[in-house]
Amino acid sequence: MVSDGQAFDYAVECIDVWKIFGARAGEALVAARDGLGRQEIRDQFGCVLAVAGANLSISEGEIFCIIGLSGSGKSTLLRHINRLIEPTAGEIRIAGRGIGALGDKALRALRAKSIGMVFQNMALLPHRTVRDNVVLGLELRGVTRDKRNVIADEKLALVGLERWANHMPHELSGGMQQRIGLARALAADPSVLLMDEPFSALDPLIRRQLQDQFIALSAVMKKTTLFVTHDIDEAVRIGNRIAIMRDGVVVQSGTAEEIVGRPANDYVASFVRGVSRLEVTRAHSLMQPWAQWSERLGAEQACPVAHADASLGELIRLSVGQPAPIKVLDGGQPVGVITKDALLRGIQMEQAA
Repeated sequence: MVSDGQAFDYAVECIDVWKIFGARAGEALVAARDGLGRQEIRDQFGCVLAVAGANLSISEGEIFCIIGLSGSGKSTLLRHINRLIEPTAGEIRIAGRGIGALGDKALRALRAKSIGMVFQNMALLPHRTVRDNVVLGLELRGVTRDKRNVIADEKLALVGLERWANHMPHELSGGMQQRIGLARALAADPSVLLMDEPFSALDPLIRRQLQDQFIALSAVMKKTTLFVTHDIDEAVRIGNRIAIMRDGVVVQSGTAEEIVGRPANDYVASFVRGVSRLEVTRAHSLMQPWAQWSERLGAEQACPVAHADASLGELIRLSVGQPAPIKVLDGGQPVGVITKDALLRGIQMEQAA
């Protein structure tokens, strides 16, 4: 990281970030801050308002999904995090340190060591083996071959491709090539992963499998991840929190449960309309405090057990055929209880949505 050992509140922060493309970007910025709209900016200044005053704070180890339609500004905002794009105004901080003032050498070090990026198009080098594609960045940094190979084999094992290390990229399927790209991003052991629609070009079944694998990997690696997608279902499955963008503006951010349950406006409501509450309603929002039940249940009574983040769908499956209420745990300790009545209320909310 670039924190120089200093404490920080967030792993990644975007603070009032604006990006306007065009020769008159400075004038357009003033007008945009005064409330001029996207189309008016284009008409009056010949500029494109890509990101408008974005504010995001991503915690260490969090998977944060940025979602929006084509042209919403999500990929443009992501590319600010490693300064592939320079902001017109605003600040990007990584581990509490602003990166806007980094010189060329420090910026190269940041990209090489602290940030990994996974694109939709992996751009694998066809003349290099899978192993040599994974360690390309390490090779450019002068890491010895023996050490590179150890790291490559370790990362390929993480993504289930250890048996393919000596093959050429064209011998692997699209989904497997995507996993090569993920292994390459992990090879430098970055603290932050930037993922720009990495699974969107894949068939639905392969896409689902890669999502599952990424979720499992994330639980082990605990990398801070910004994940761009246009698919709300993917965002709900993968993200700890979600930001929805429209016309360069972050219109709402929060957990999937918060956004689906309390959309900020009609646009967000229409965006999440197809999302089932069975997947986003969590145990912690349905439970009664453990203190009200500890004496009644006792330590011996057999109860189905769920984590505080378990979905309503998971809770229903746990409850089938079980007369006892569900005991909710957090950090291994009981924090609440979910009764059959609470589950029924959750199902009623799903049907009413």
